[in-house]
Amino acid sequence: MRRLPVFFVLDCSESMVGANLKKMEGAVAAIVKSLRTDPQALETVFFSVIAFAGVARTIAPLVEIVSFYPPKLPLGGGTNLGSALDALMGEIDRSVIKTTAERKGDWRPIIYLVTDGRPTDNPSRAIERWNSHYAKKATLIAIGLGRSVDFTALRRLTENVISFEDIKESDFKKFINWVTASVVVQSKSVGDGTDFQGLRILDKSVMKIIMEPPSTIADETVVTLIGRCQKTSRPYIIKYEQAMQDVVMKDFKVQVSRYEIAGCYPLEEDYFEWSDPRTVDLKVNTSELFGAPGCPHCGAHTAFAVCGCGKLLCLNDAASVVCPWCQKTVSFSSLGPDDEGGFEVRRGRG
Repeated sequence: MRRLPVFFVLDCSESMVGANLKKMEGAVAAIVKSLRTDPQALETVFFSVIAFAGVARTIAPLVEIVSFYPPKLPLGGGTNLGSALDALMGEIDRSVIKTTAERKGDWRPIIYLVTDGRPTDNPSRAIERWNSHYAKKATLIAIGLGRSVDFTALRRLTENVISFEDIKESDFKKFINWVTASVVVQSKSVGDGTDFQGLRILDKSVMKIIMEPPSTIADETVVTLIGRCQKTSRPYIIKYEQAMQDVVMKDFKVQVSRYEIAGCYPLEEDYFEWSDPRTVDLKVNTSELFGAPGCPHCGAHTAFAVCGCGKLLCLNDAASVVCPWCQKTVSFSSLGPDDEGGFEVRRGRG
């Protein structure tokens, strides 16, 4: 029987750290588990997963769903959409069987591209290549998670652009059910040569089709910072999420933006392999950040000590420690009155 290739191209950038990345891992597992109960899908559907952050790689090659094992998703700095498309096109060339005079090839592939932010590279060349050589041979559905998605870039790729703004647990289950149902519908219709039907069963209570890109792009909603434990040298990531606060003046009220702590999470060393190697000088002032978490590795009371090399490390009560980044001994003191305006620290690409 001819195969129906399904590719998941998943954003694993810093802004996905924490619950969102775990939800995405769980979603892939839940979709596969559900499809295994459908006889037609079991016979036709083959799955592959491509992850992208600062780089893009295939982490699960195309395989029948009965043999598919949901992979652990990585985490890295950057959202290189161009690299993701290059990896996708390379995987299609390698894995999808083309129709020849001697045999019929695979059915038209379906691609679910999921991202929660804006490209940190220039994806124009990859988008042009996709539109010139691949767009008519595959169905790409671009799904934007949250409020800071660049829908303009996604609309350049495909007409099938969906906004999924609220990522609550109950709504995410509806997202999983929609993806599963759309794959099942397509697996049952491939024998008729019918084109992709998935958008017809869209759950509009939590998702909406983006017909035209917004005229303005939302401000960044996440700040991420990378540090190392001064005892173990293991890396961690601090995540702040944007929140709006009412400031009441004498005659009026205004809303101001601030970043509130969302969590501090341990990282593996492969984070740096998945991160964009290009040097950037993105900074945020500490006066914009509210909350300082402890170290997820050693339990030190703050993970927000800054060495003279400009990088973060954790700190307990010691006045002097060896920086796990530059290996120099550094002394710390609390902020004084002159430091009320905060200071700048290097942030991630998100």
